[in-house]
Amino acid sequence: MKQELNEIAARIRELRDACGFTQKQLAQDLGLNLRVYQEYEENGENIPISVIYEIANKFGVDFTEIVTGTRAKLDTYHIVKRGEGRSVSRYPGYRFEDLAFRYSHKVMQPLLVTLDPSDEPAALVSHAGQEFNMVLEGQIAVEFDNKEFILSAGDSIYFNPTHLHGQRCVGTEKARFLTVIAE
Repeated sequence: MKQELNEIAARIRELRDACGFTQKQLAQDLGLNLRVYQEYEENGENIPISVIYEIANKFGVDFTEIVTGTRAKLDTYHIVKRGEGRSVSRYPGYRFEDLAFRYSHKVMQPLLVTLDPSDEPAALVSHAGQEFNMVLEGQIAVEFDNKEFILSAGDSIYFNPTHLHGQRCVGTEKARFLTVIAE
């Protein structure tokens, strides 16, 4: 049991570091005494389930992911509309998993893509890993698994890109989106 608690504490430290928070900042956000929080993070002893739950909510990850260290495999896709989930500082309205994508996976450098309405649709492609797109301006159509999803500014989608997929601009204005691939 103690080993499991230490593993939970290690996952919490990893998540906090990945999100750019200090112990002091997170303790303050959770309304905890810094020394008490440091003890939780040091060895996981006596860490209340409610605190784990609040940390999971703060960074937008599943409670079970922190507790067990595993996450269900993304078989198809998941769409996040702007404002769903808990926000991350500097990125209000977006969840941690949308921005860092999968903190336990290798993450490629984010790529900012600009599409013009006059651009020809790109060829459909497939590749290993998982892909995340977040629309910053305009609208894009994401074709995936013989379906088309129209995403507006603030919406995001992440999916298993081993299926053929592609993105194109829809509407009359340029569209910009952030794309990240996790291997």
